[in-house]
Amino acid sequence: MLVQGDARNLSAVPGAPRLTAAVCDPMREIEILDEHGARRAIGVPAERPLIVCVDQRELTTLMTLGACPELLVLGYLHYRGLIGEASDLVSISVDWHSGVAAVTTRTGLNAAAAGTGAIDPARSAPAAAARIRQDTLYGLLDTMRELESLHRSFGSVHGCALFRDSELLAFVEDVGRHNAFDTLIGWMLLHGVVGGDKAFYTTGRMTGEIVRKSALIGVPIIVSRNGASSLGCDLAKQLGMALFGRAVKRRFLCYVGAERFDAQL
Repeated sequence: MLVQGDARNLSAVPGAPRLTAAVCDPMREIEILDEHGARRAIGVPAERPLIVCVDQRELTTLMTLGACPELLVLGYLHYRGLIGEASDLVSISVDWHSGVAAVTTRTGLNAAAAGTGAIDPARSAPAAAARIRQDTLYGLLDTMRELESLHRSFGSVHGCALFRDSELLAFVEDVGRHNAFDTLIGWMLLHGVVGGDKAFYTTGRMTGEIVRKSALIGVPIIVSRNGASSLGCDLAKQLGMALFGRAVKRRFLCYVGAERFDAQL
């Protein structure tokens, strides 16, 4: 499920692709045996494969809950450097009966960049002035704590949210944090939302690839309830970004980028 805050009425960018709205049930019920020997039914995330076909050629298979598969595909193609803008595509059509996302481009993909995920300085220029206040960080965490989510109810999924200050713009969950990030990147591309004054929140680790995704869409601040890897810290420092981890209630660690943080002690 894609949750949109006050940004729900944003219009798509000029030339945006036509998108289906192939949302499917993110949960299914199974029977389990608990520690008391009792059998009962519980809900689990409904992971399913989505084959991405571009101009009638199979490109990859994404494993997803299917919360917003069209935006997931859009964000994935952008992160991989295969498209530059949403308008590079004519349409993304998802059919869950066949498990296929059919993508039609205007002029083909940028095949030279396929699979690299390389940092291009022209595509990753976090705004030097972007900062976050301590009360803003706490407001962000309060919003996430109060938000109904599959992660809270069932576990086994990751969530990612986009904030402007402490205002929630969009939130999505998927089987992995990378899918959740890619879906929000697709949402930003579709609506022409710039990243320089925004922050990402994630339930997952801040690894090098997660930092790279954030940098490529121009979001300079990442907040996570989890920790950061050494590569994530190194890359964030190189790019002038800020990472806040182990962030729960009123506790957090600023791993990198303290110069972007306005403490209120």
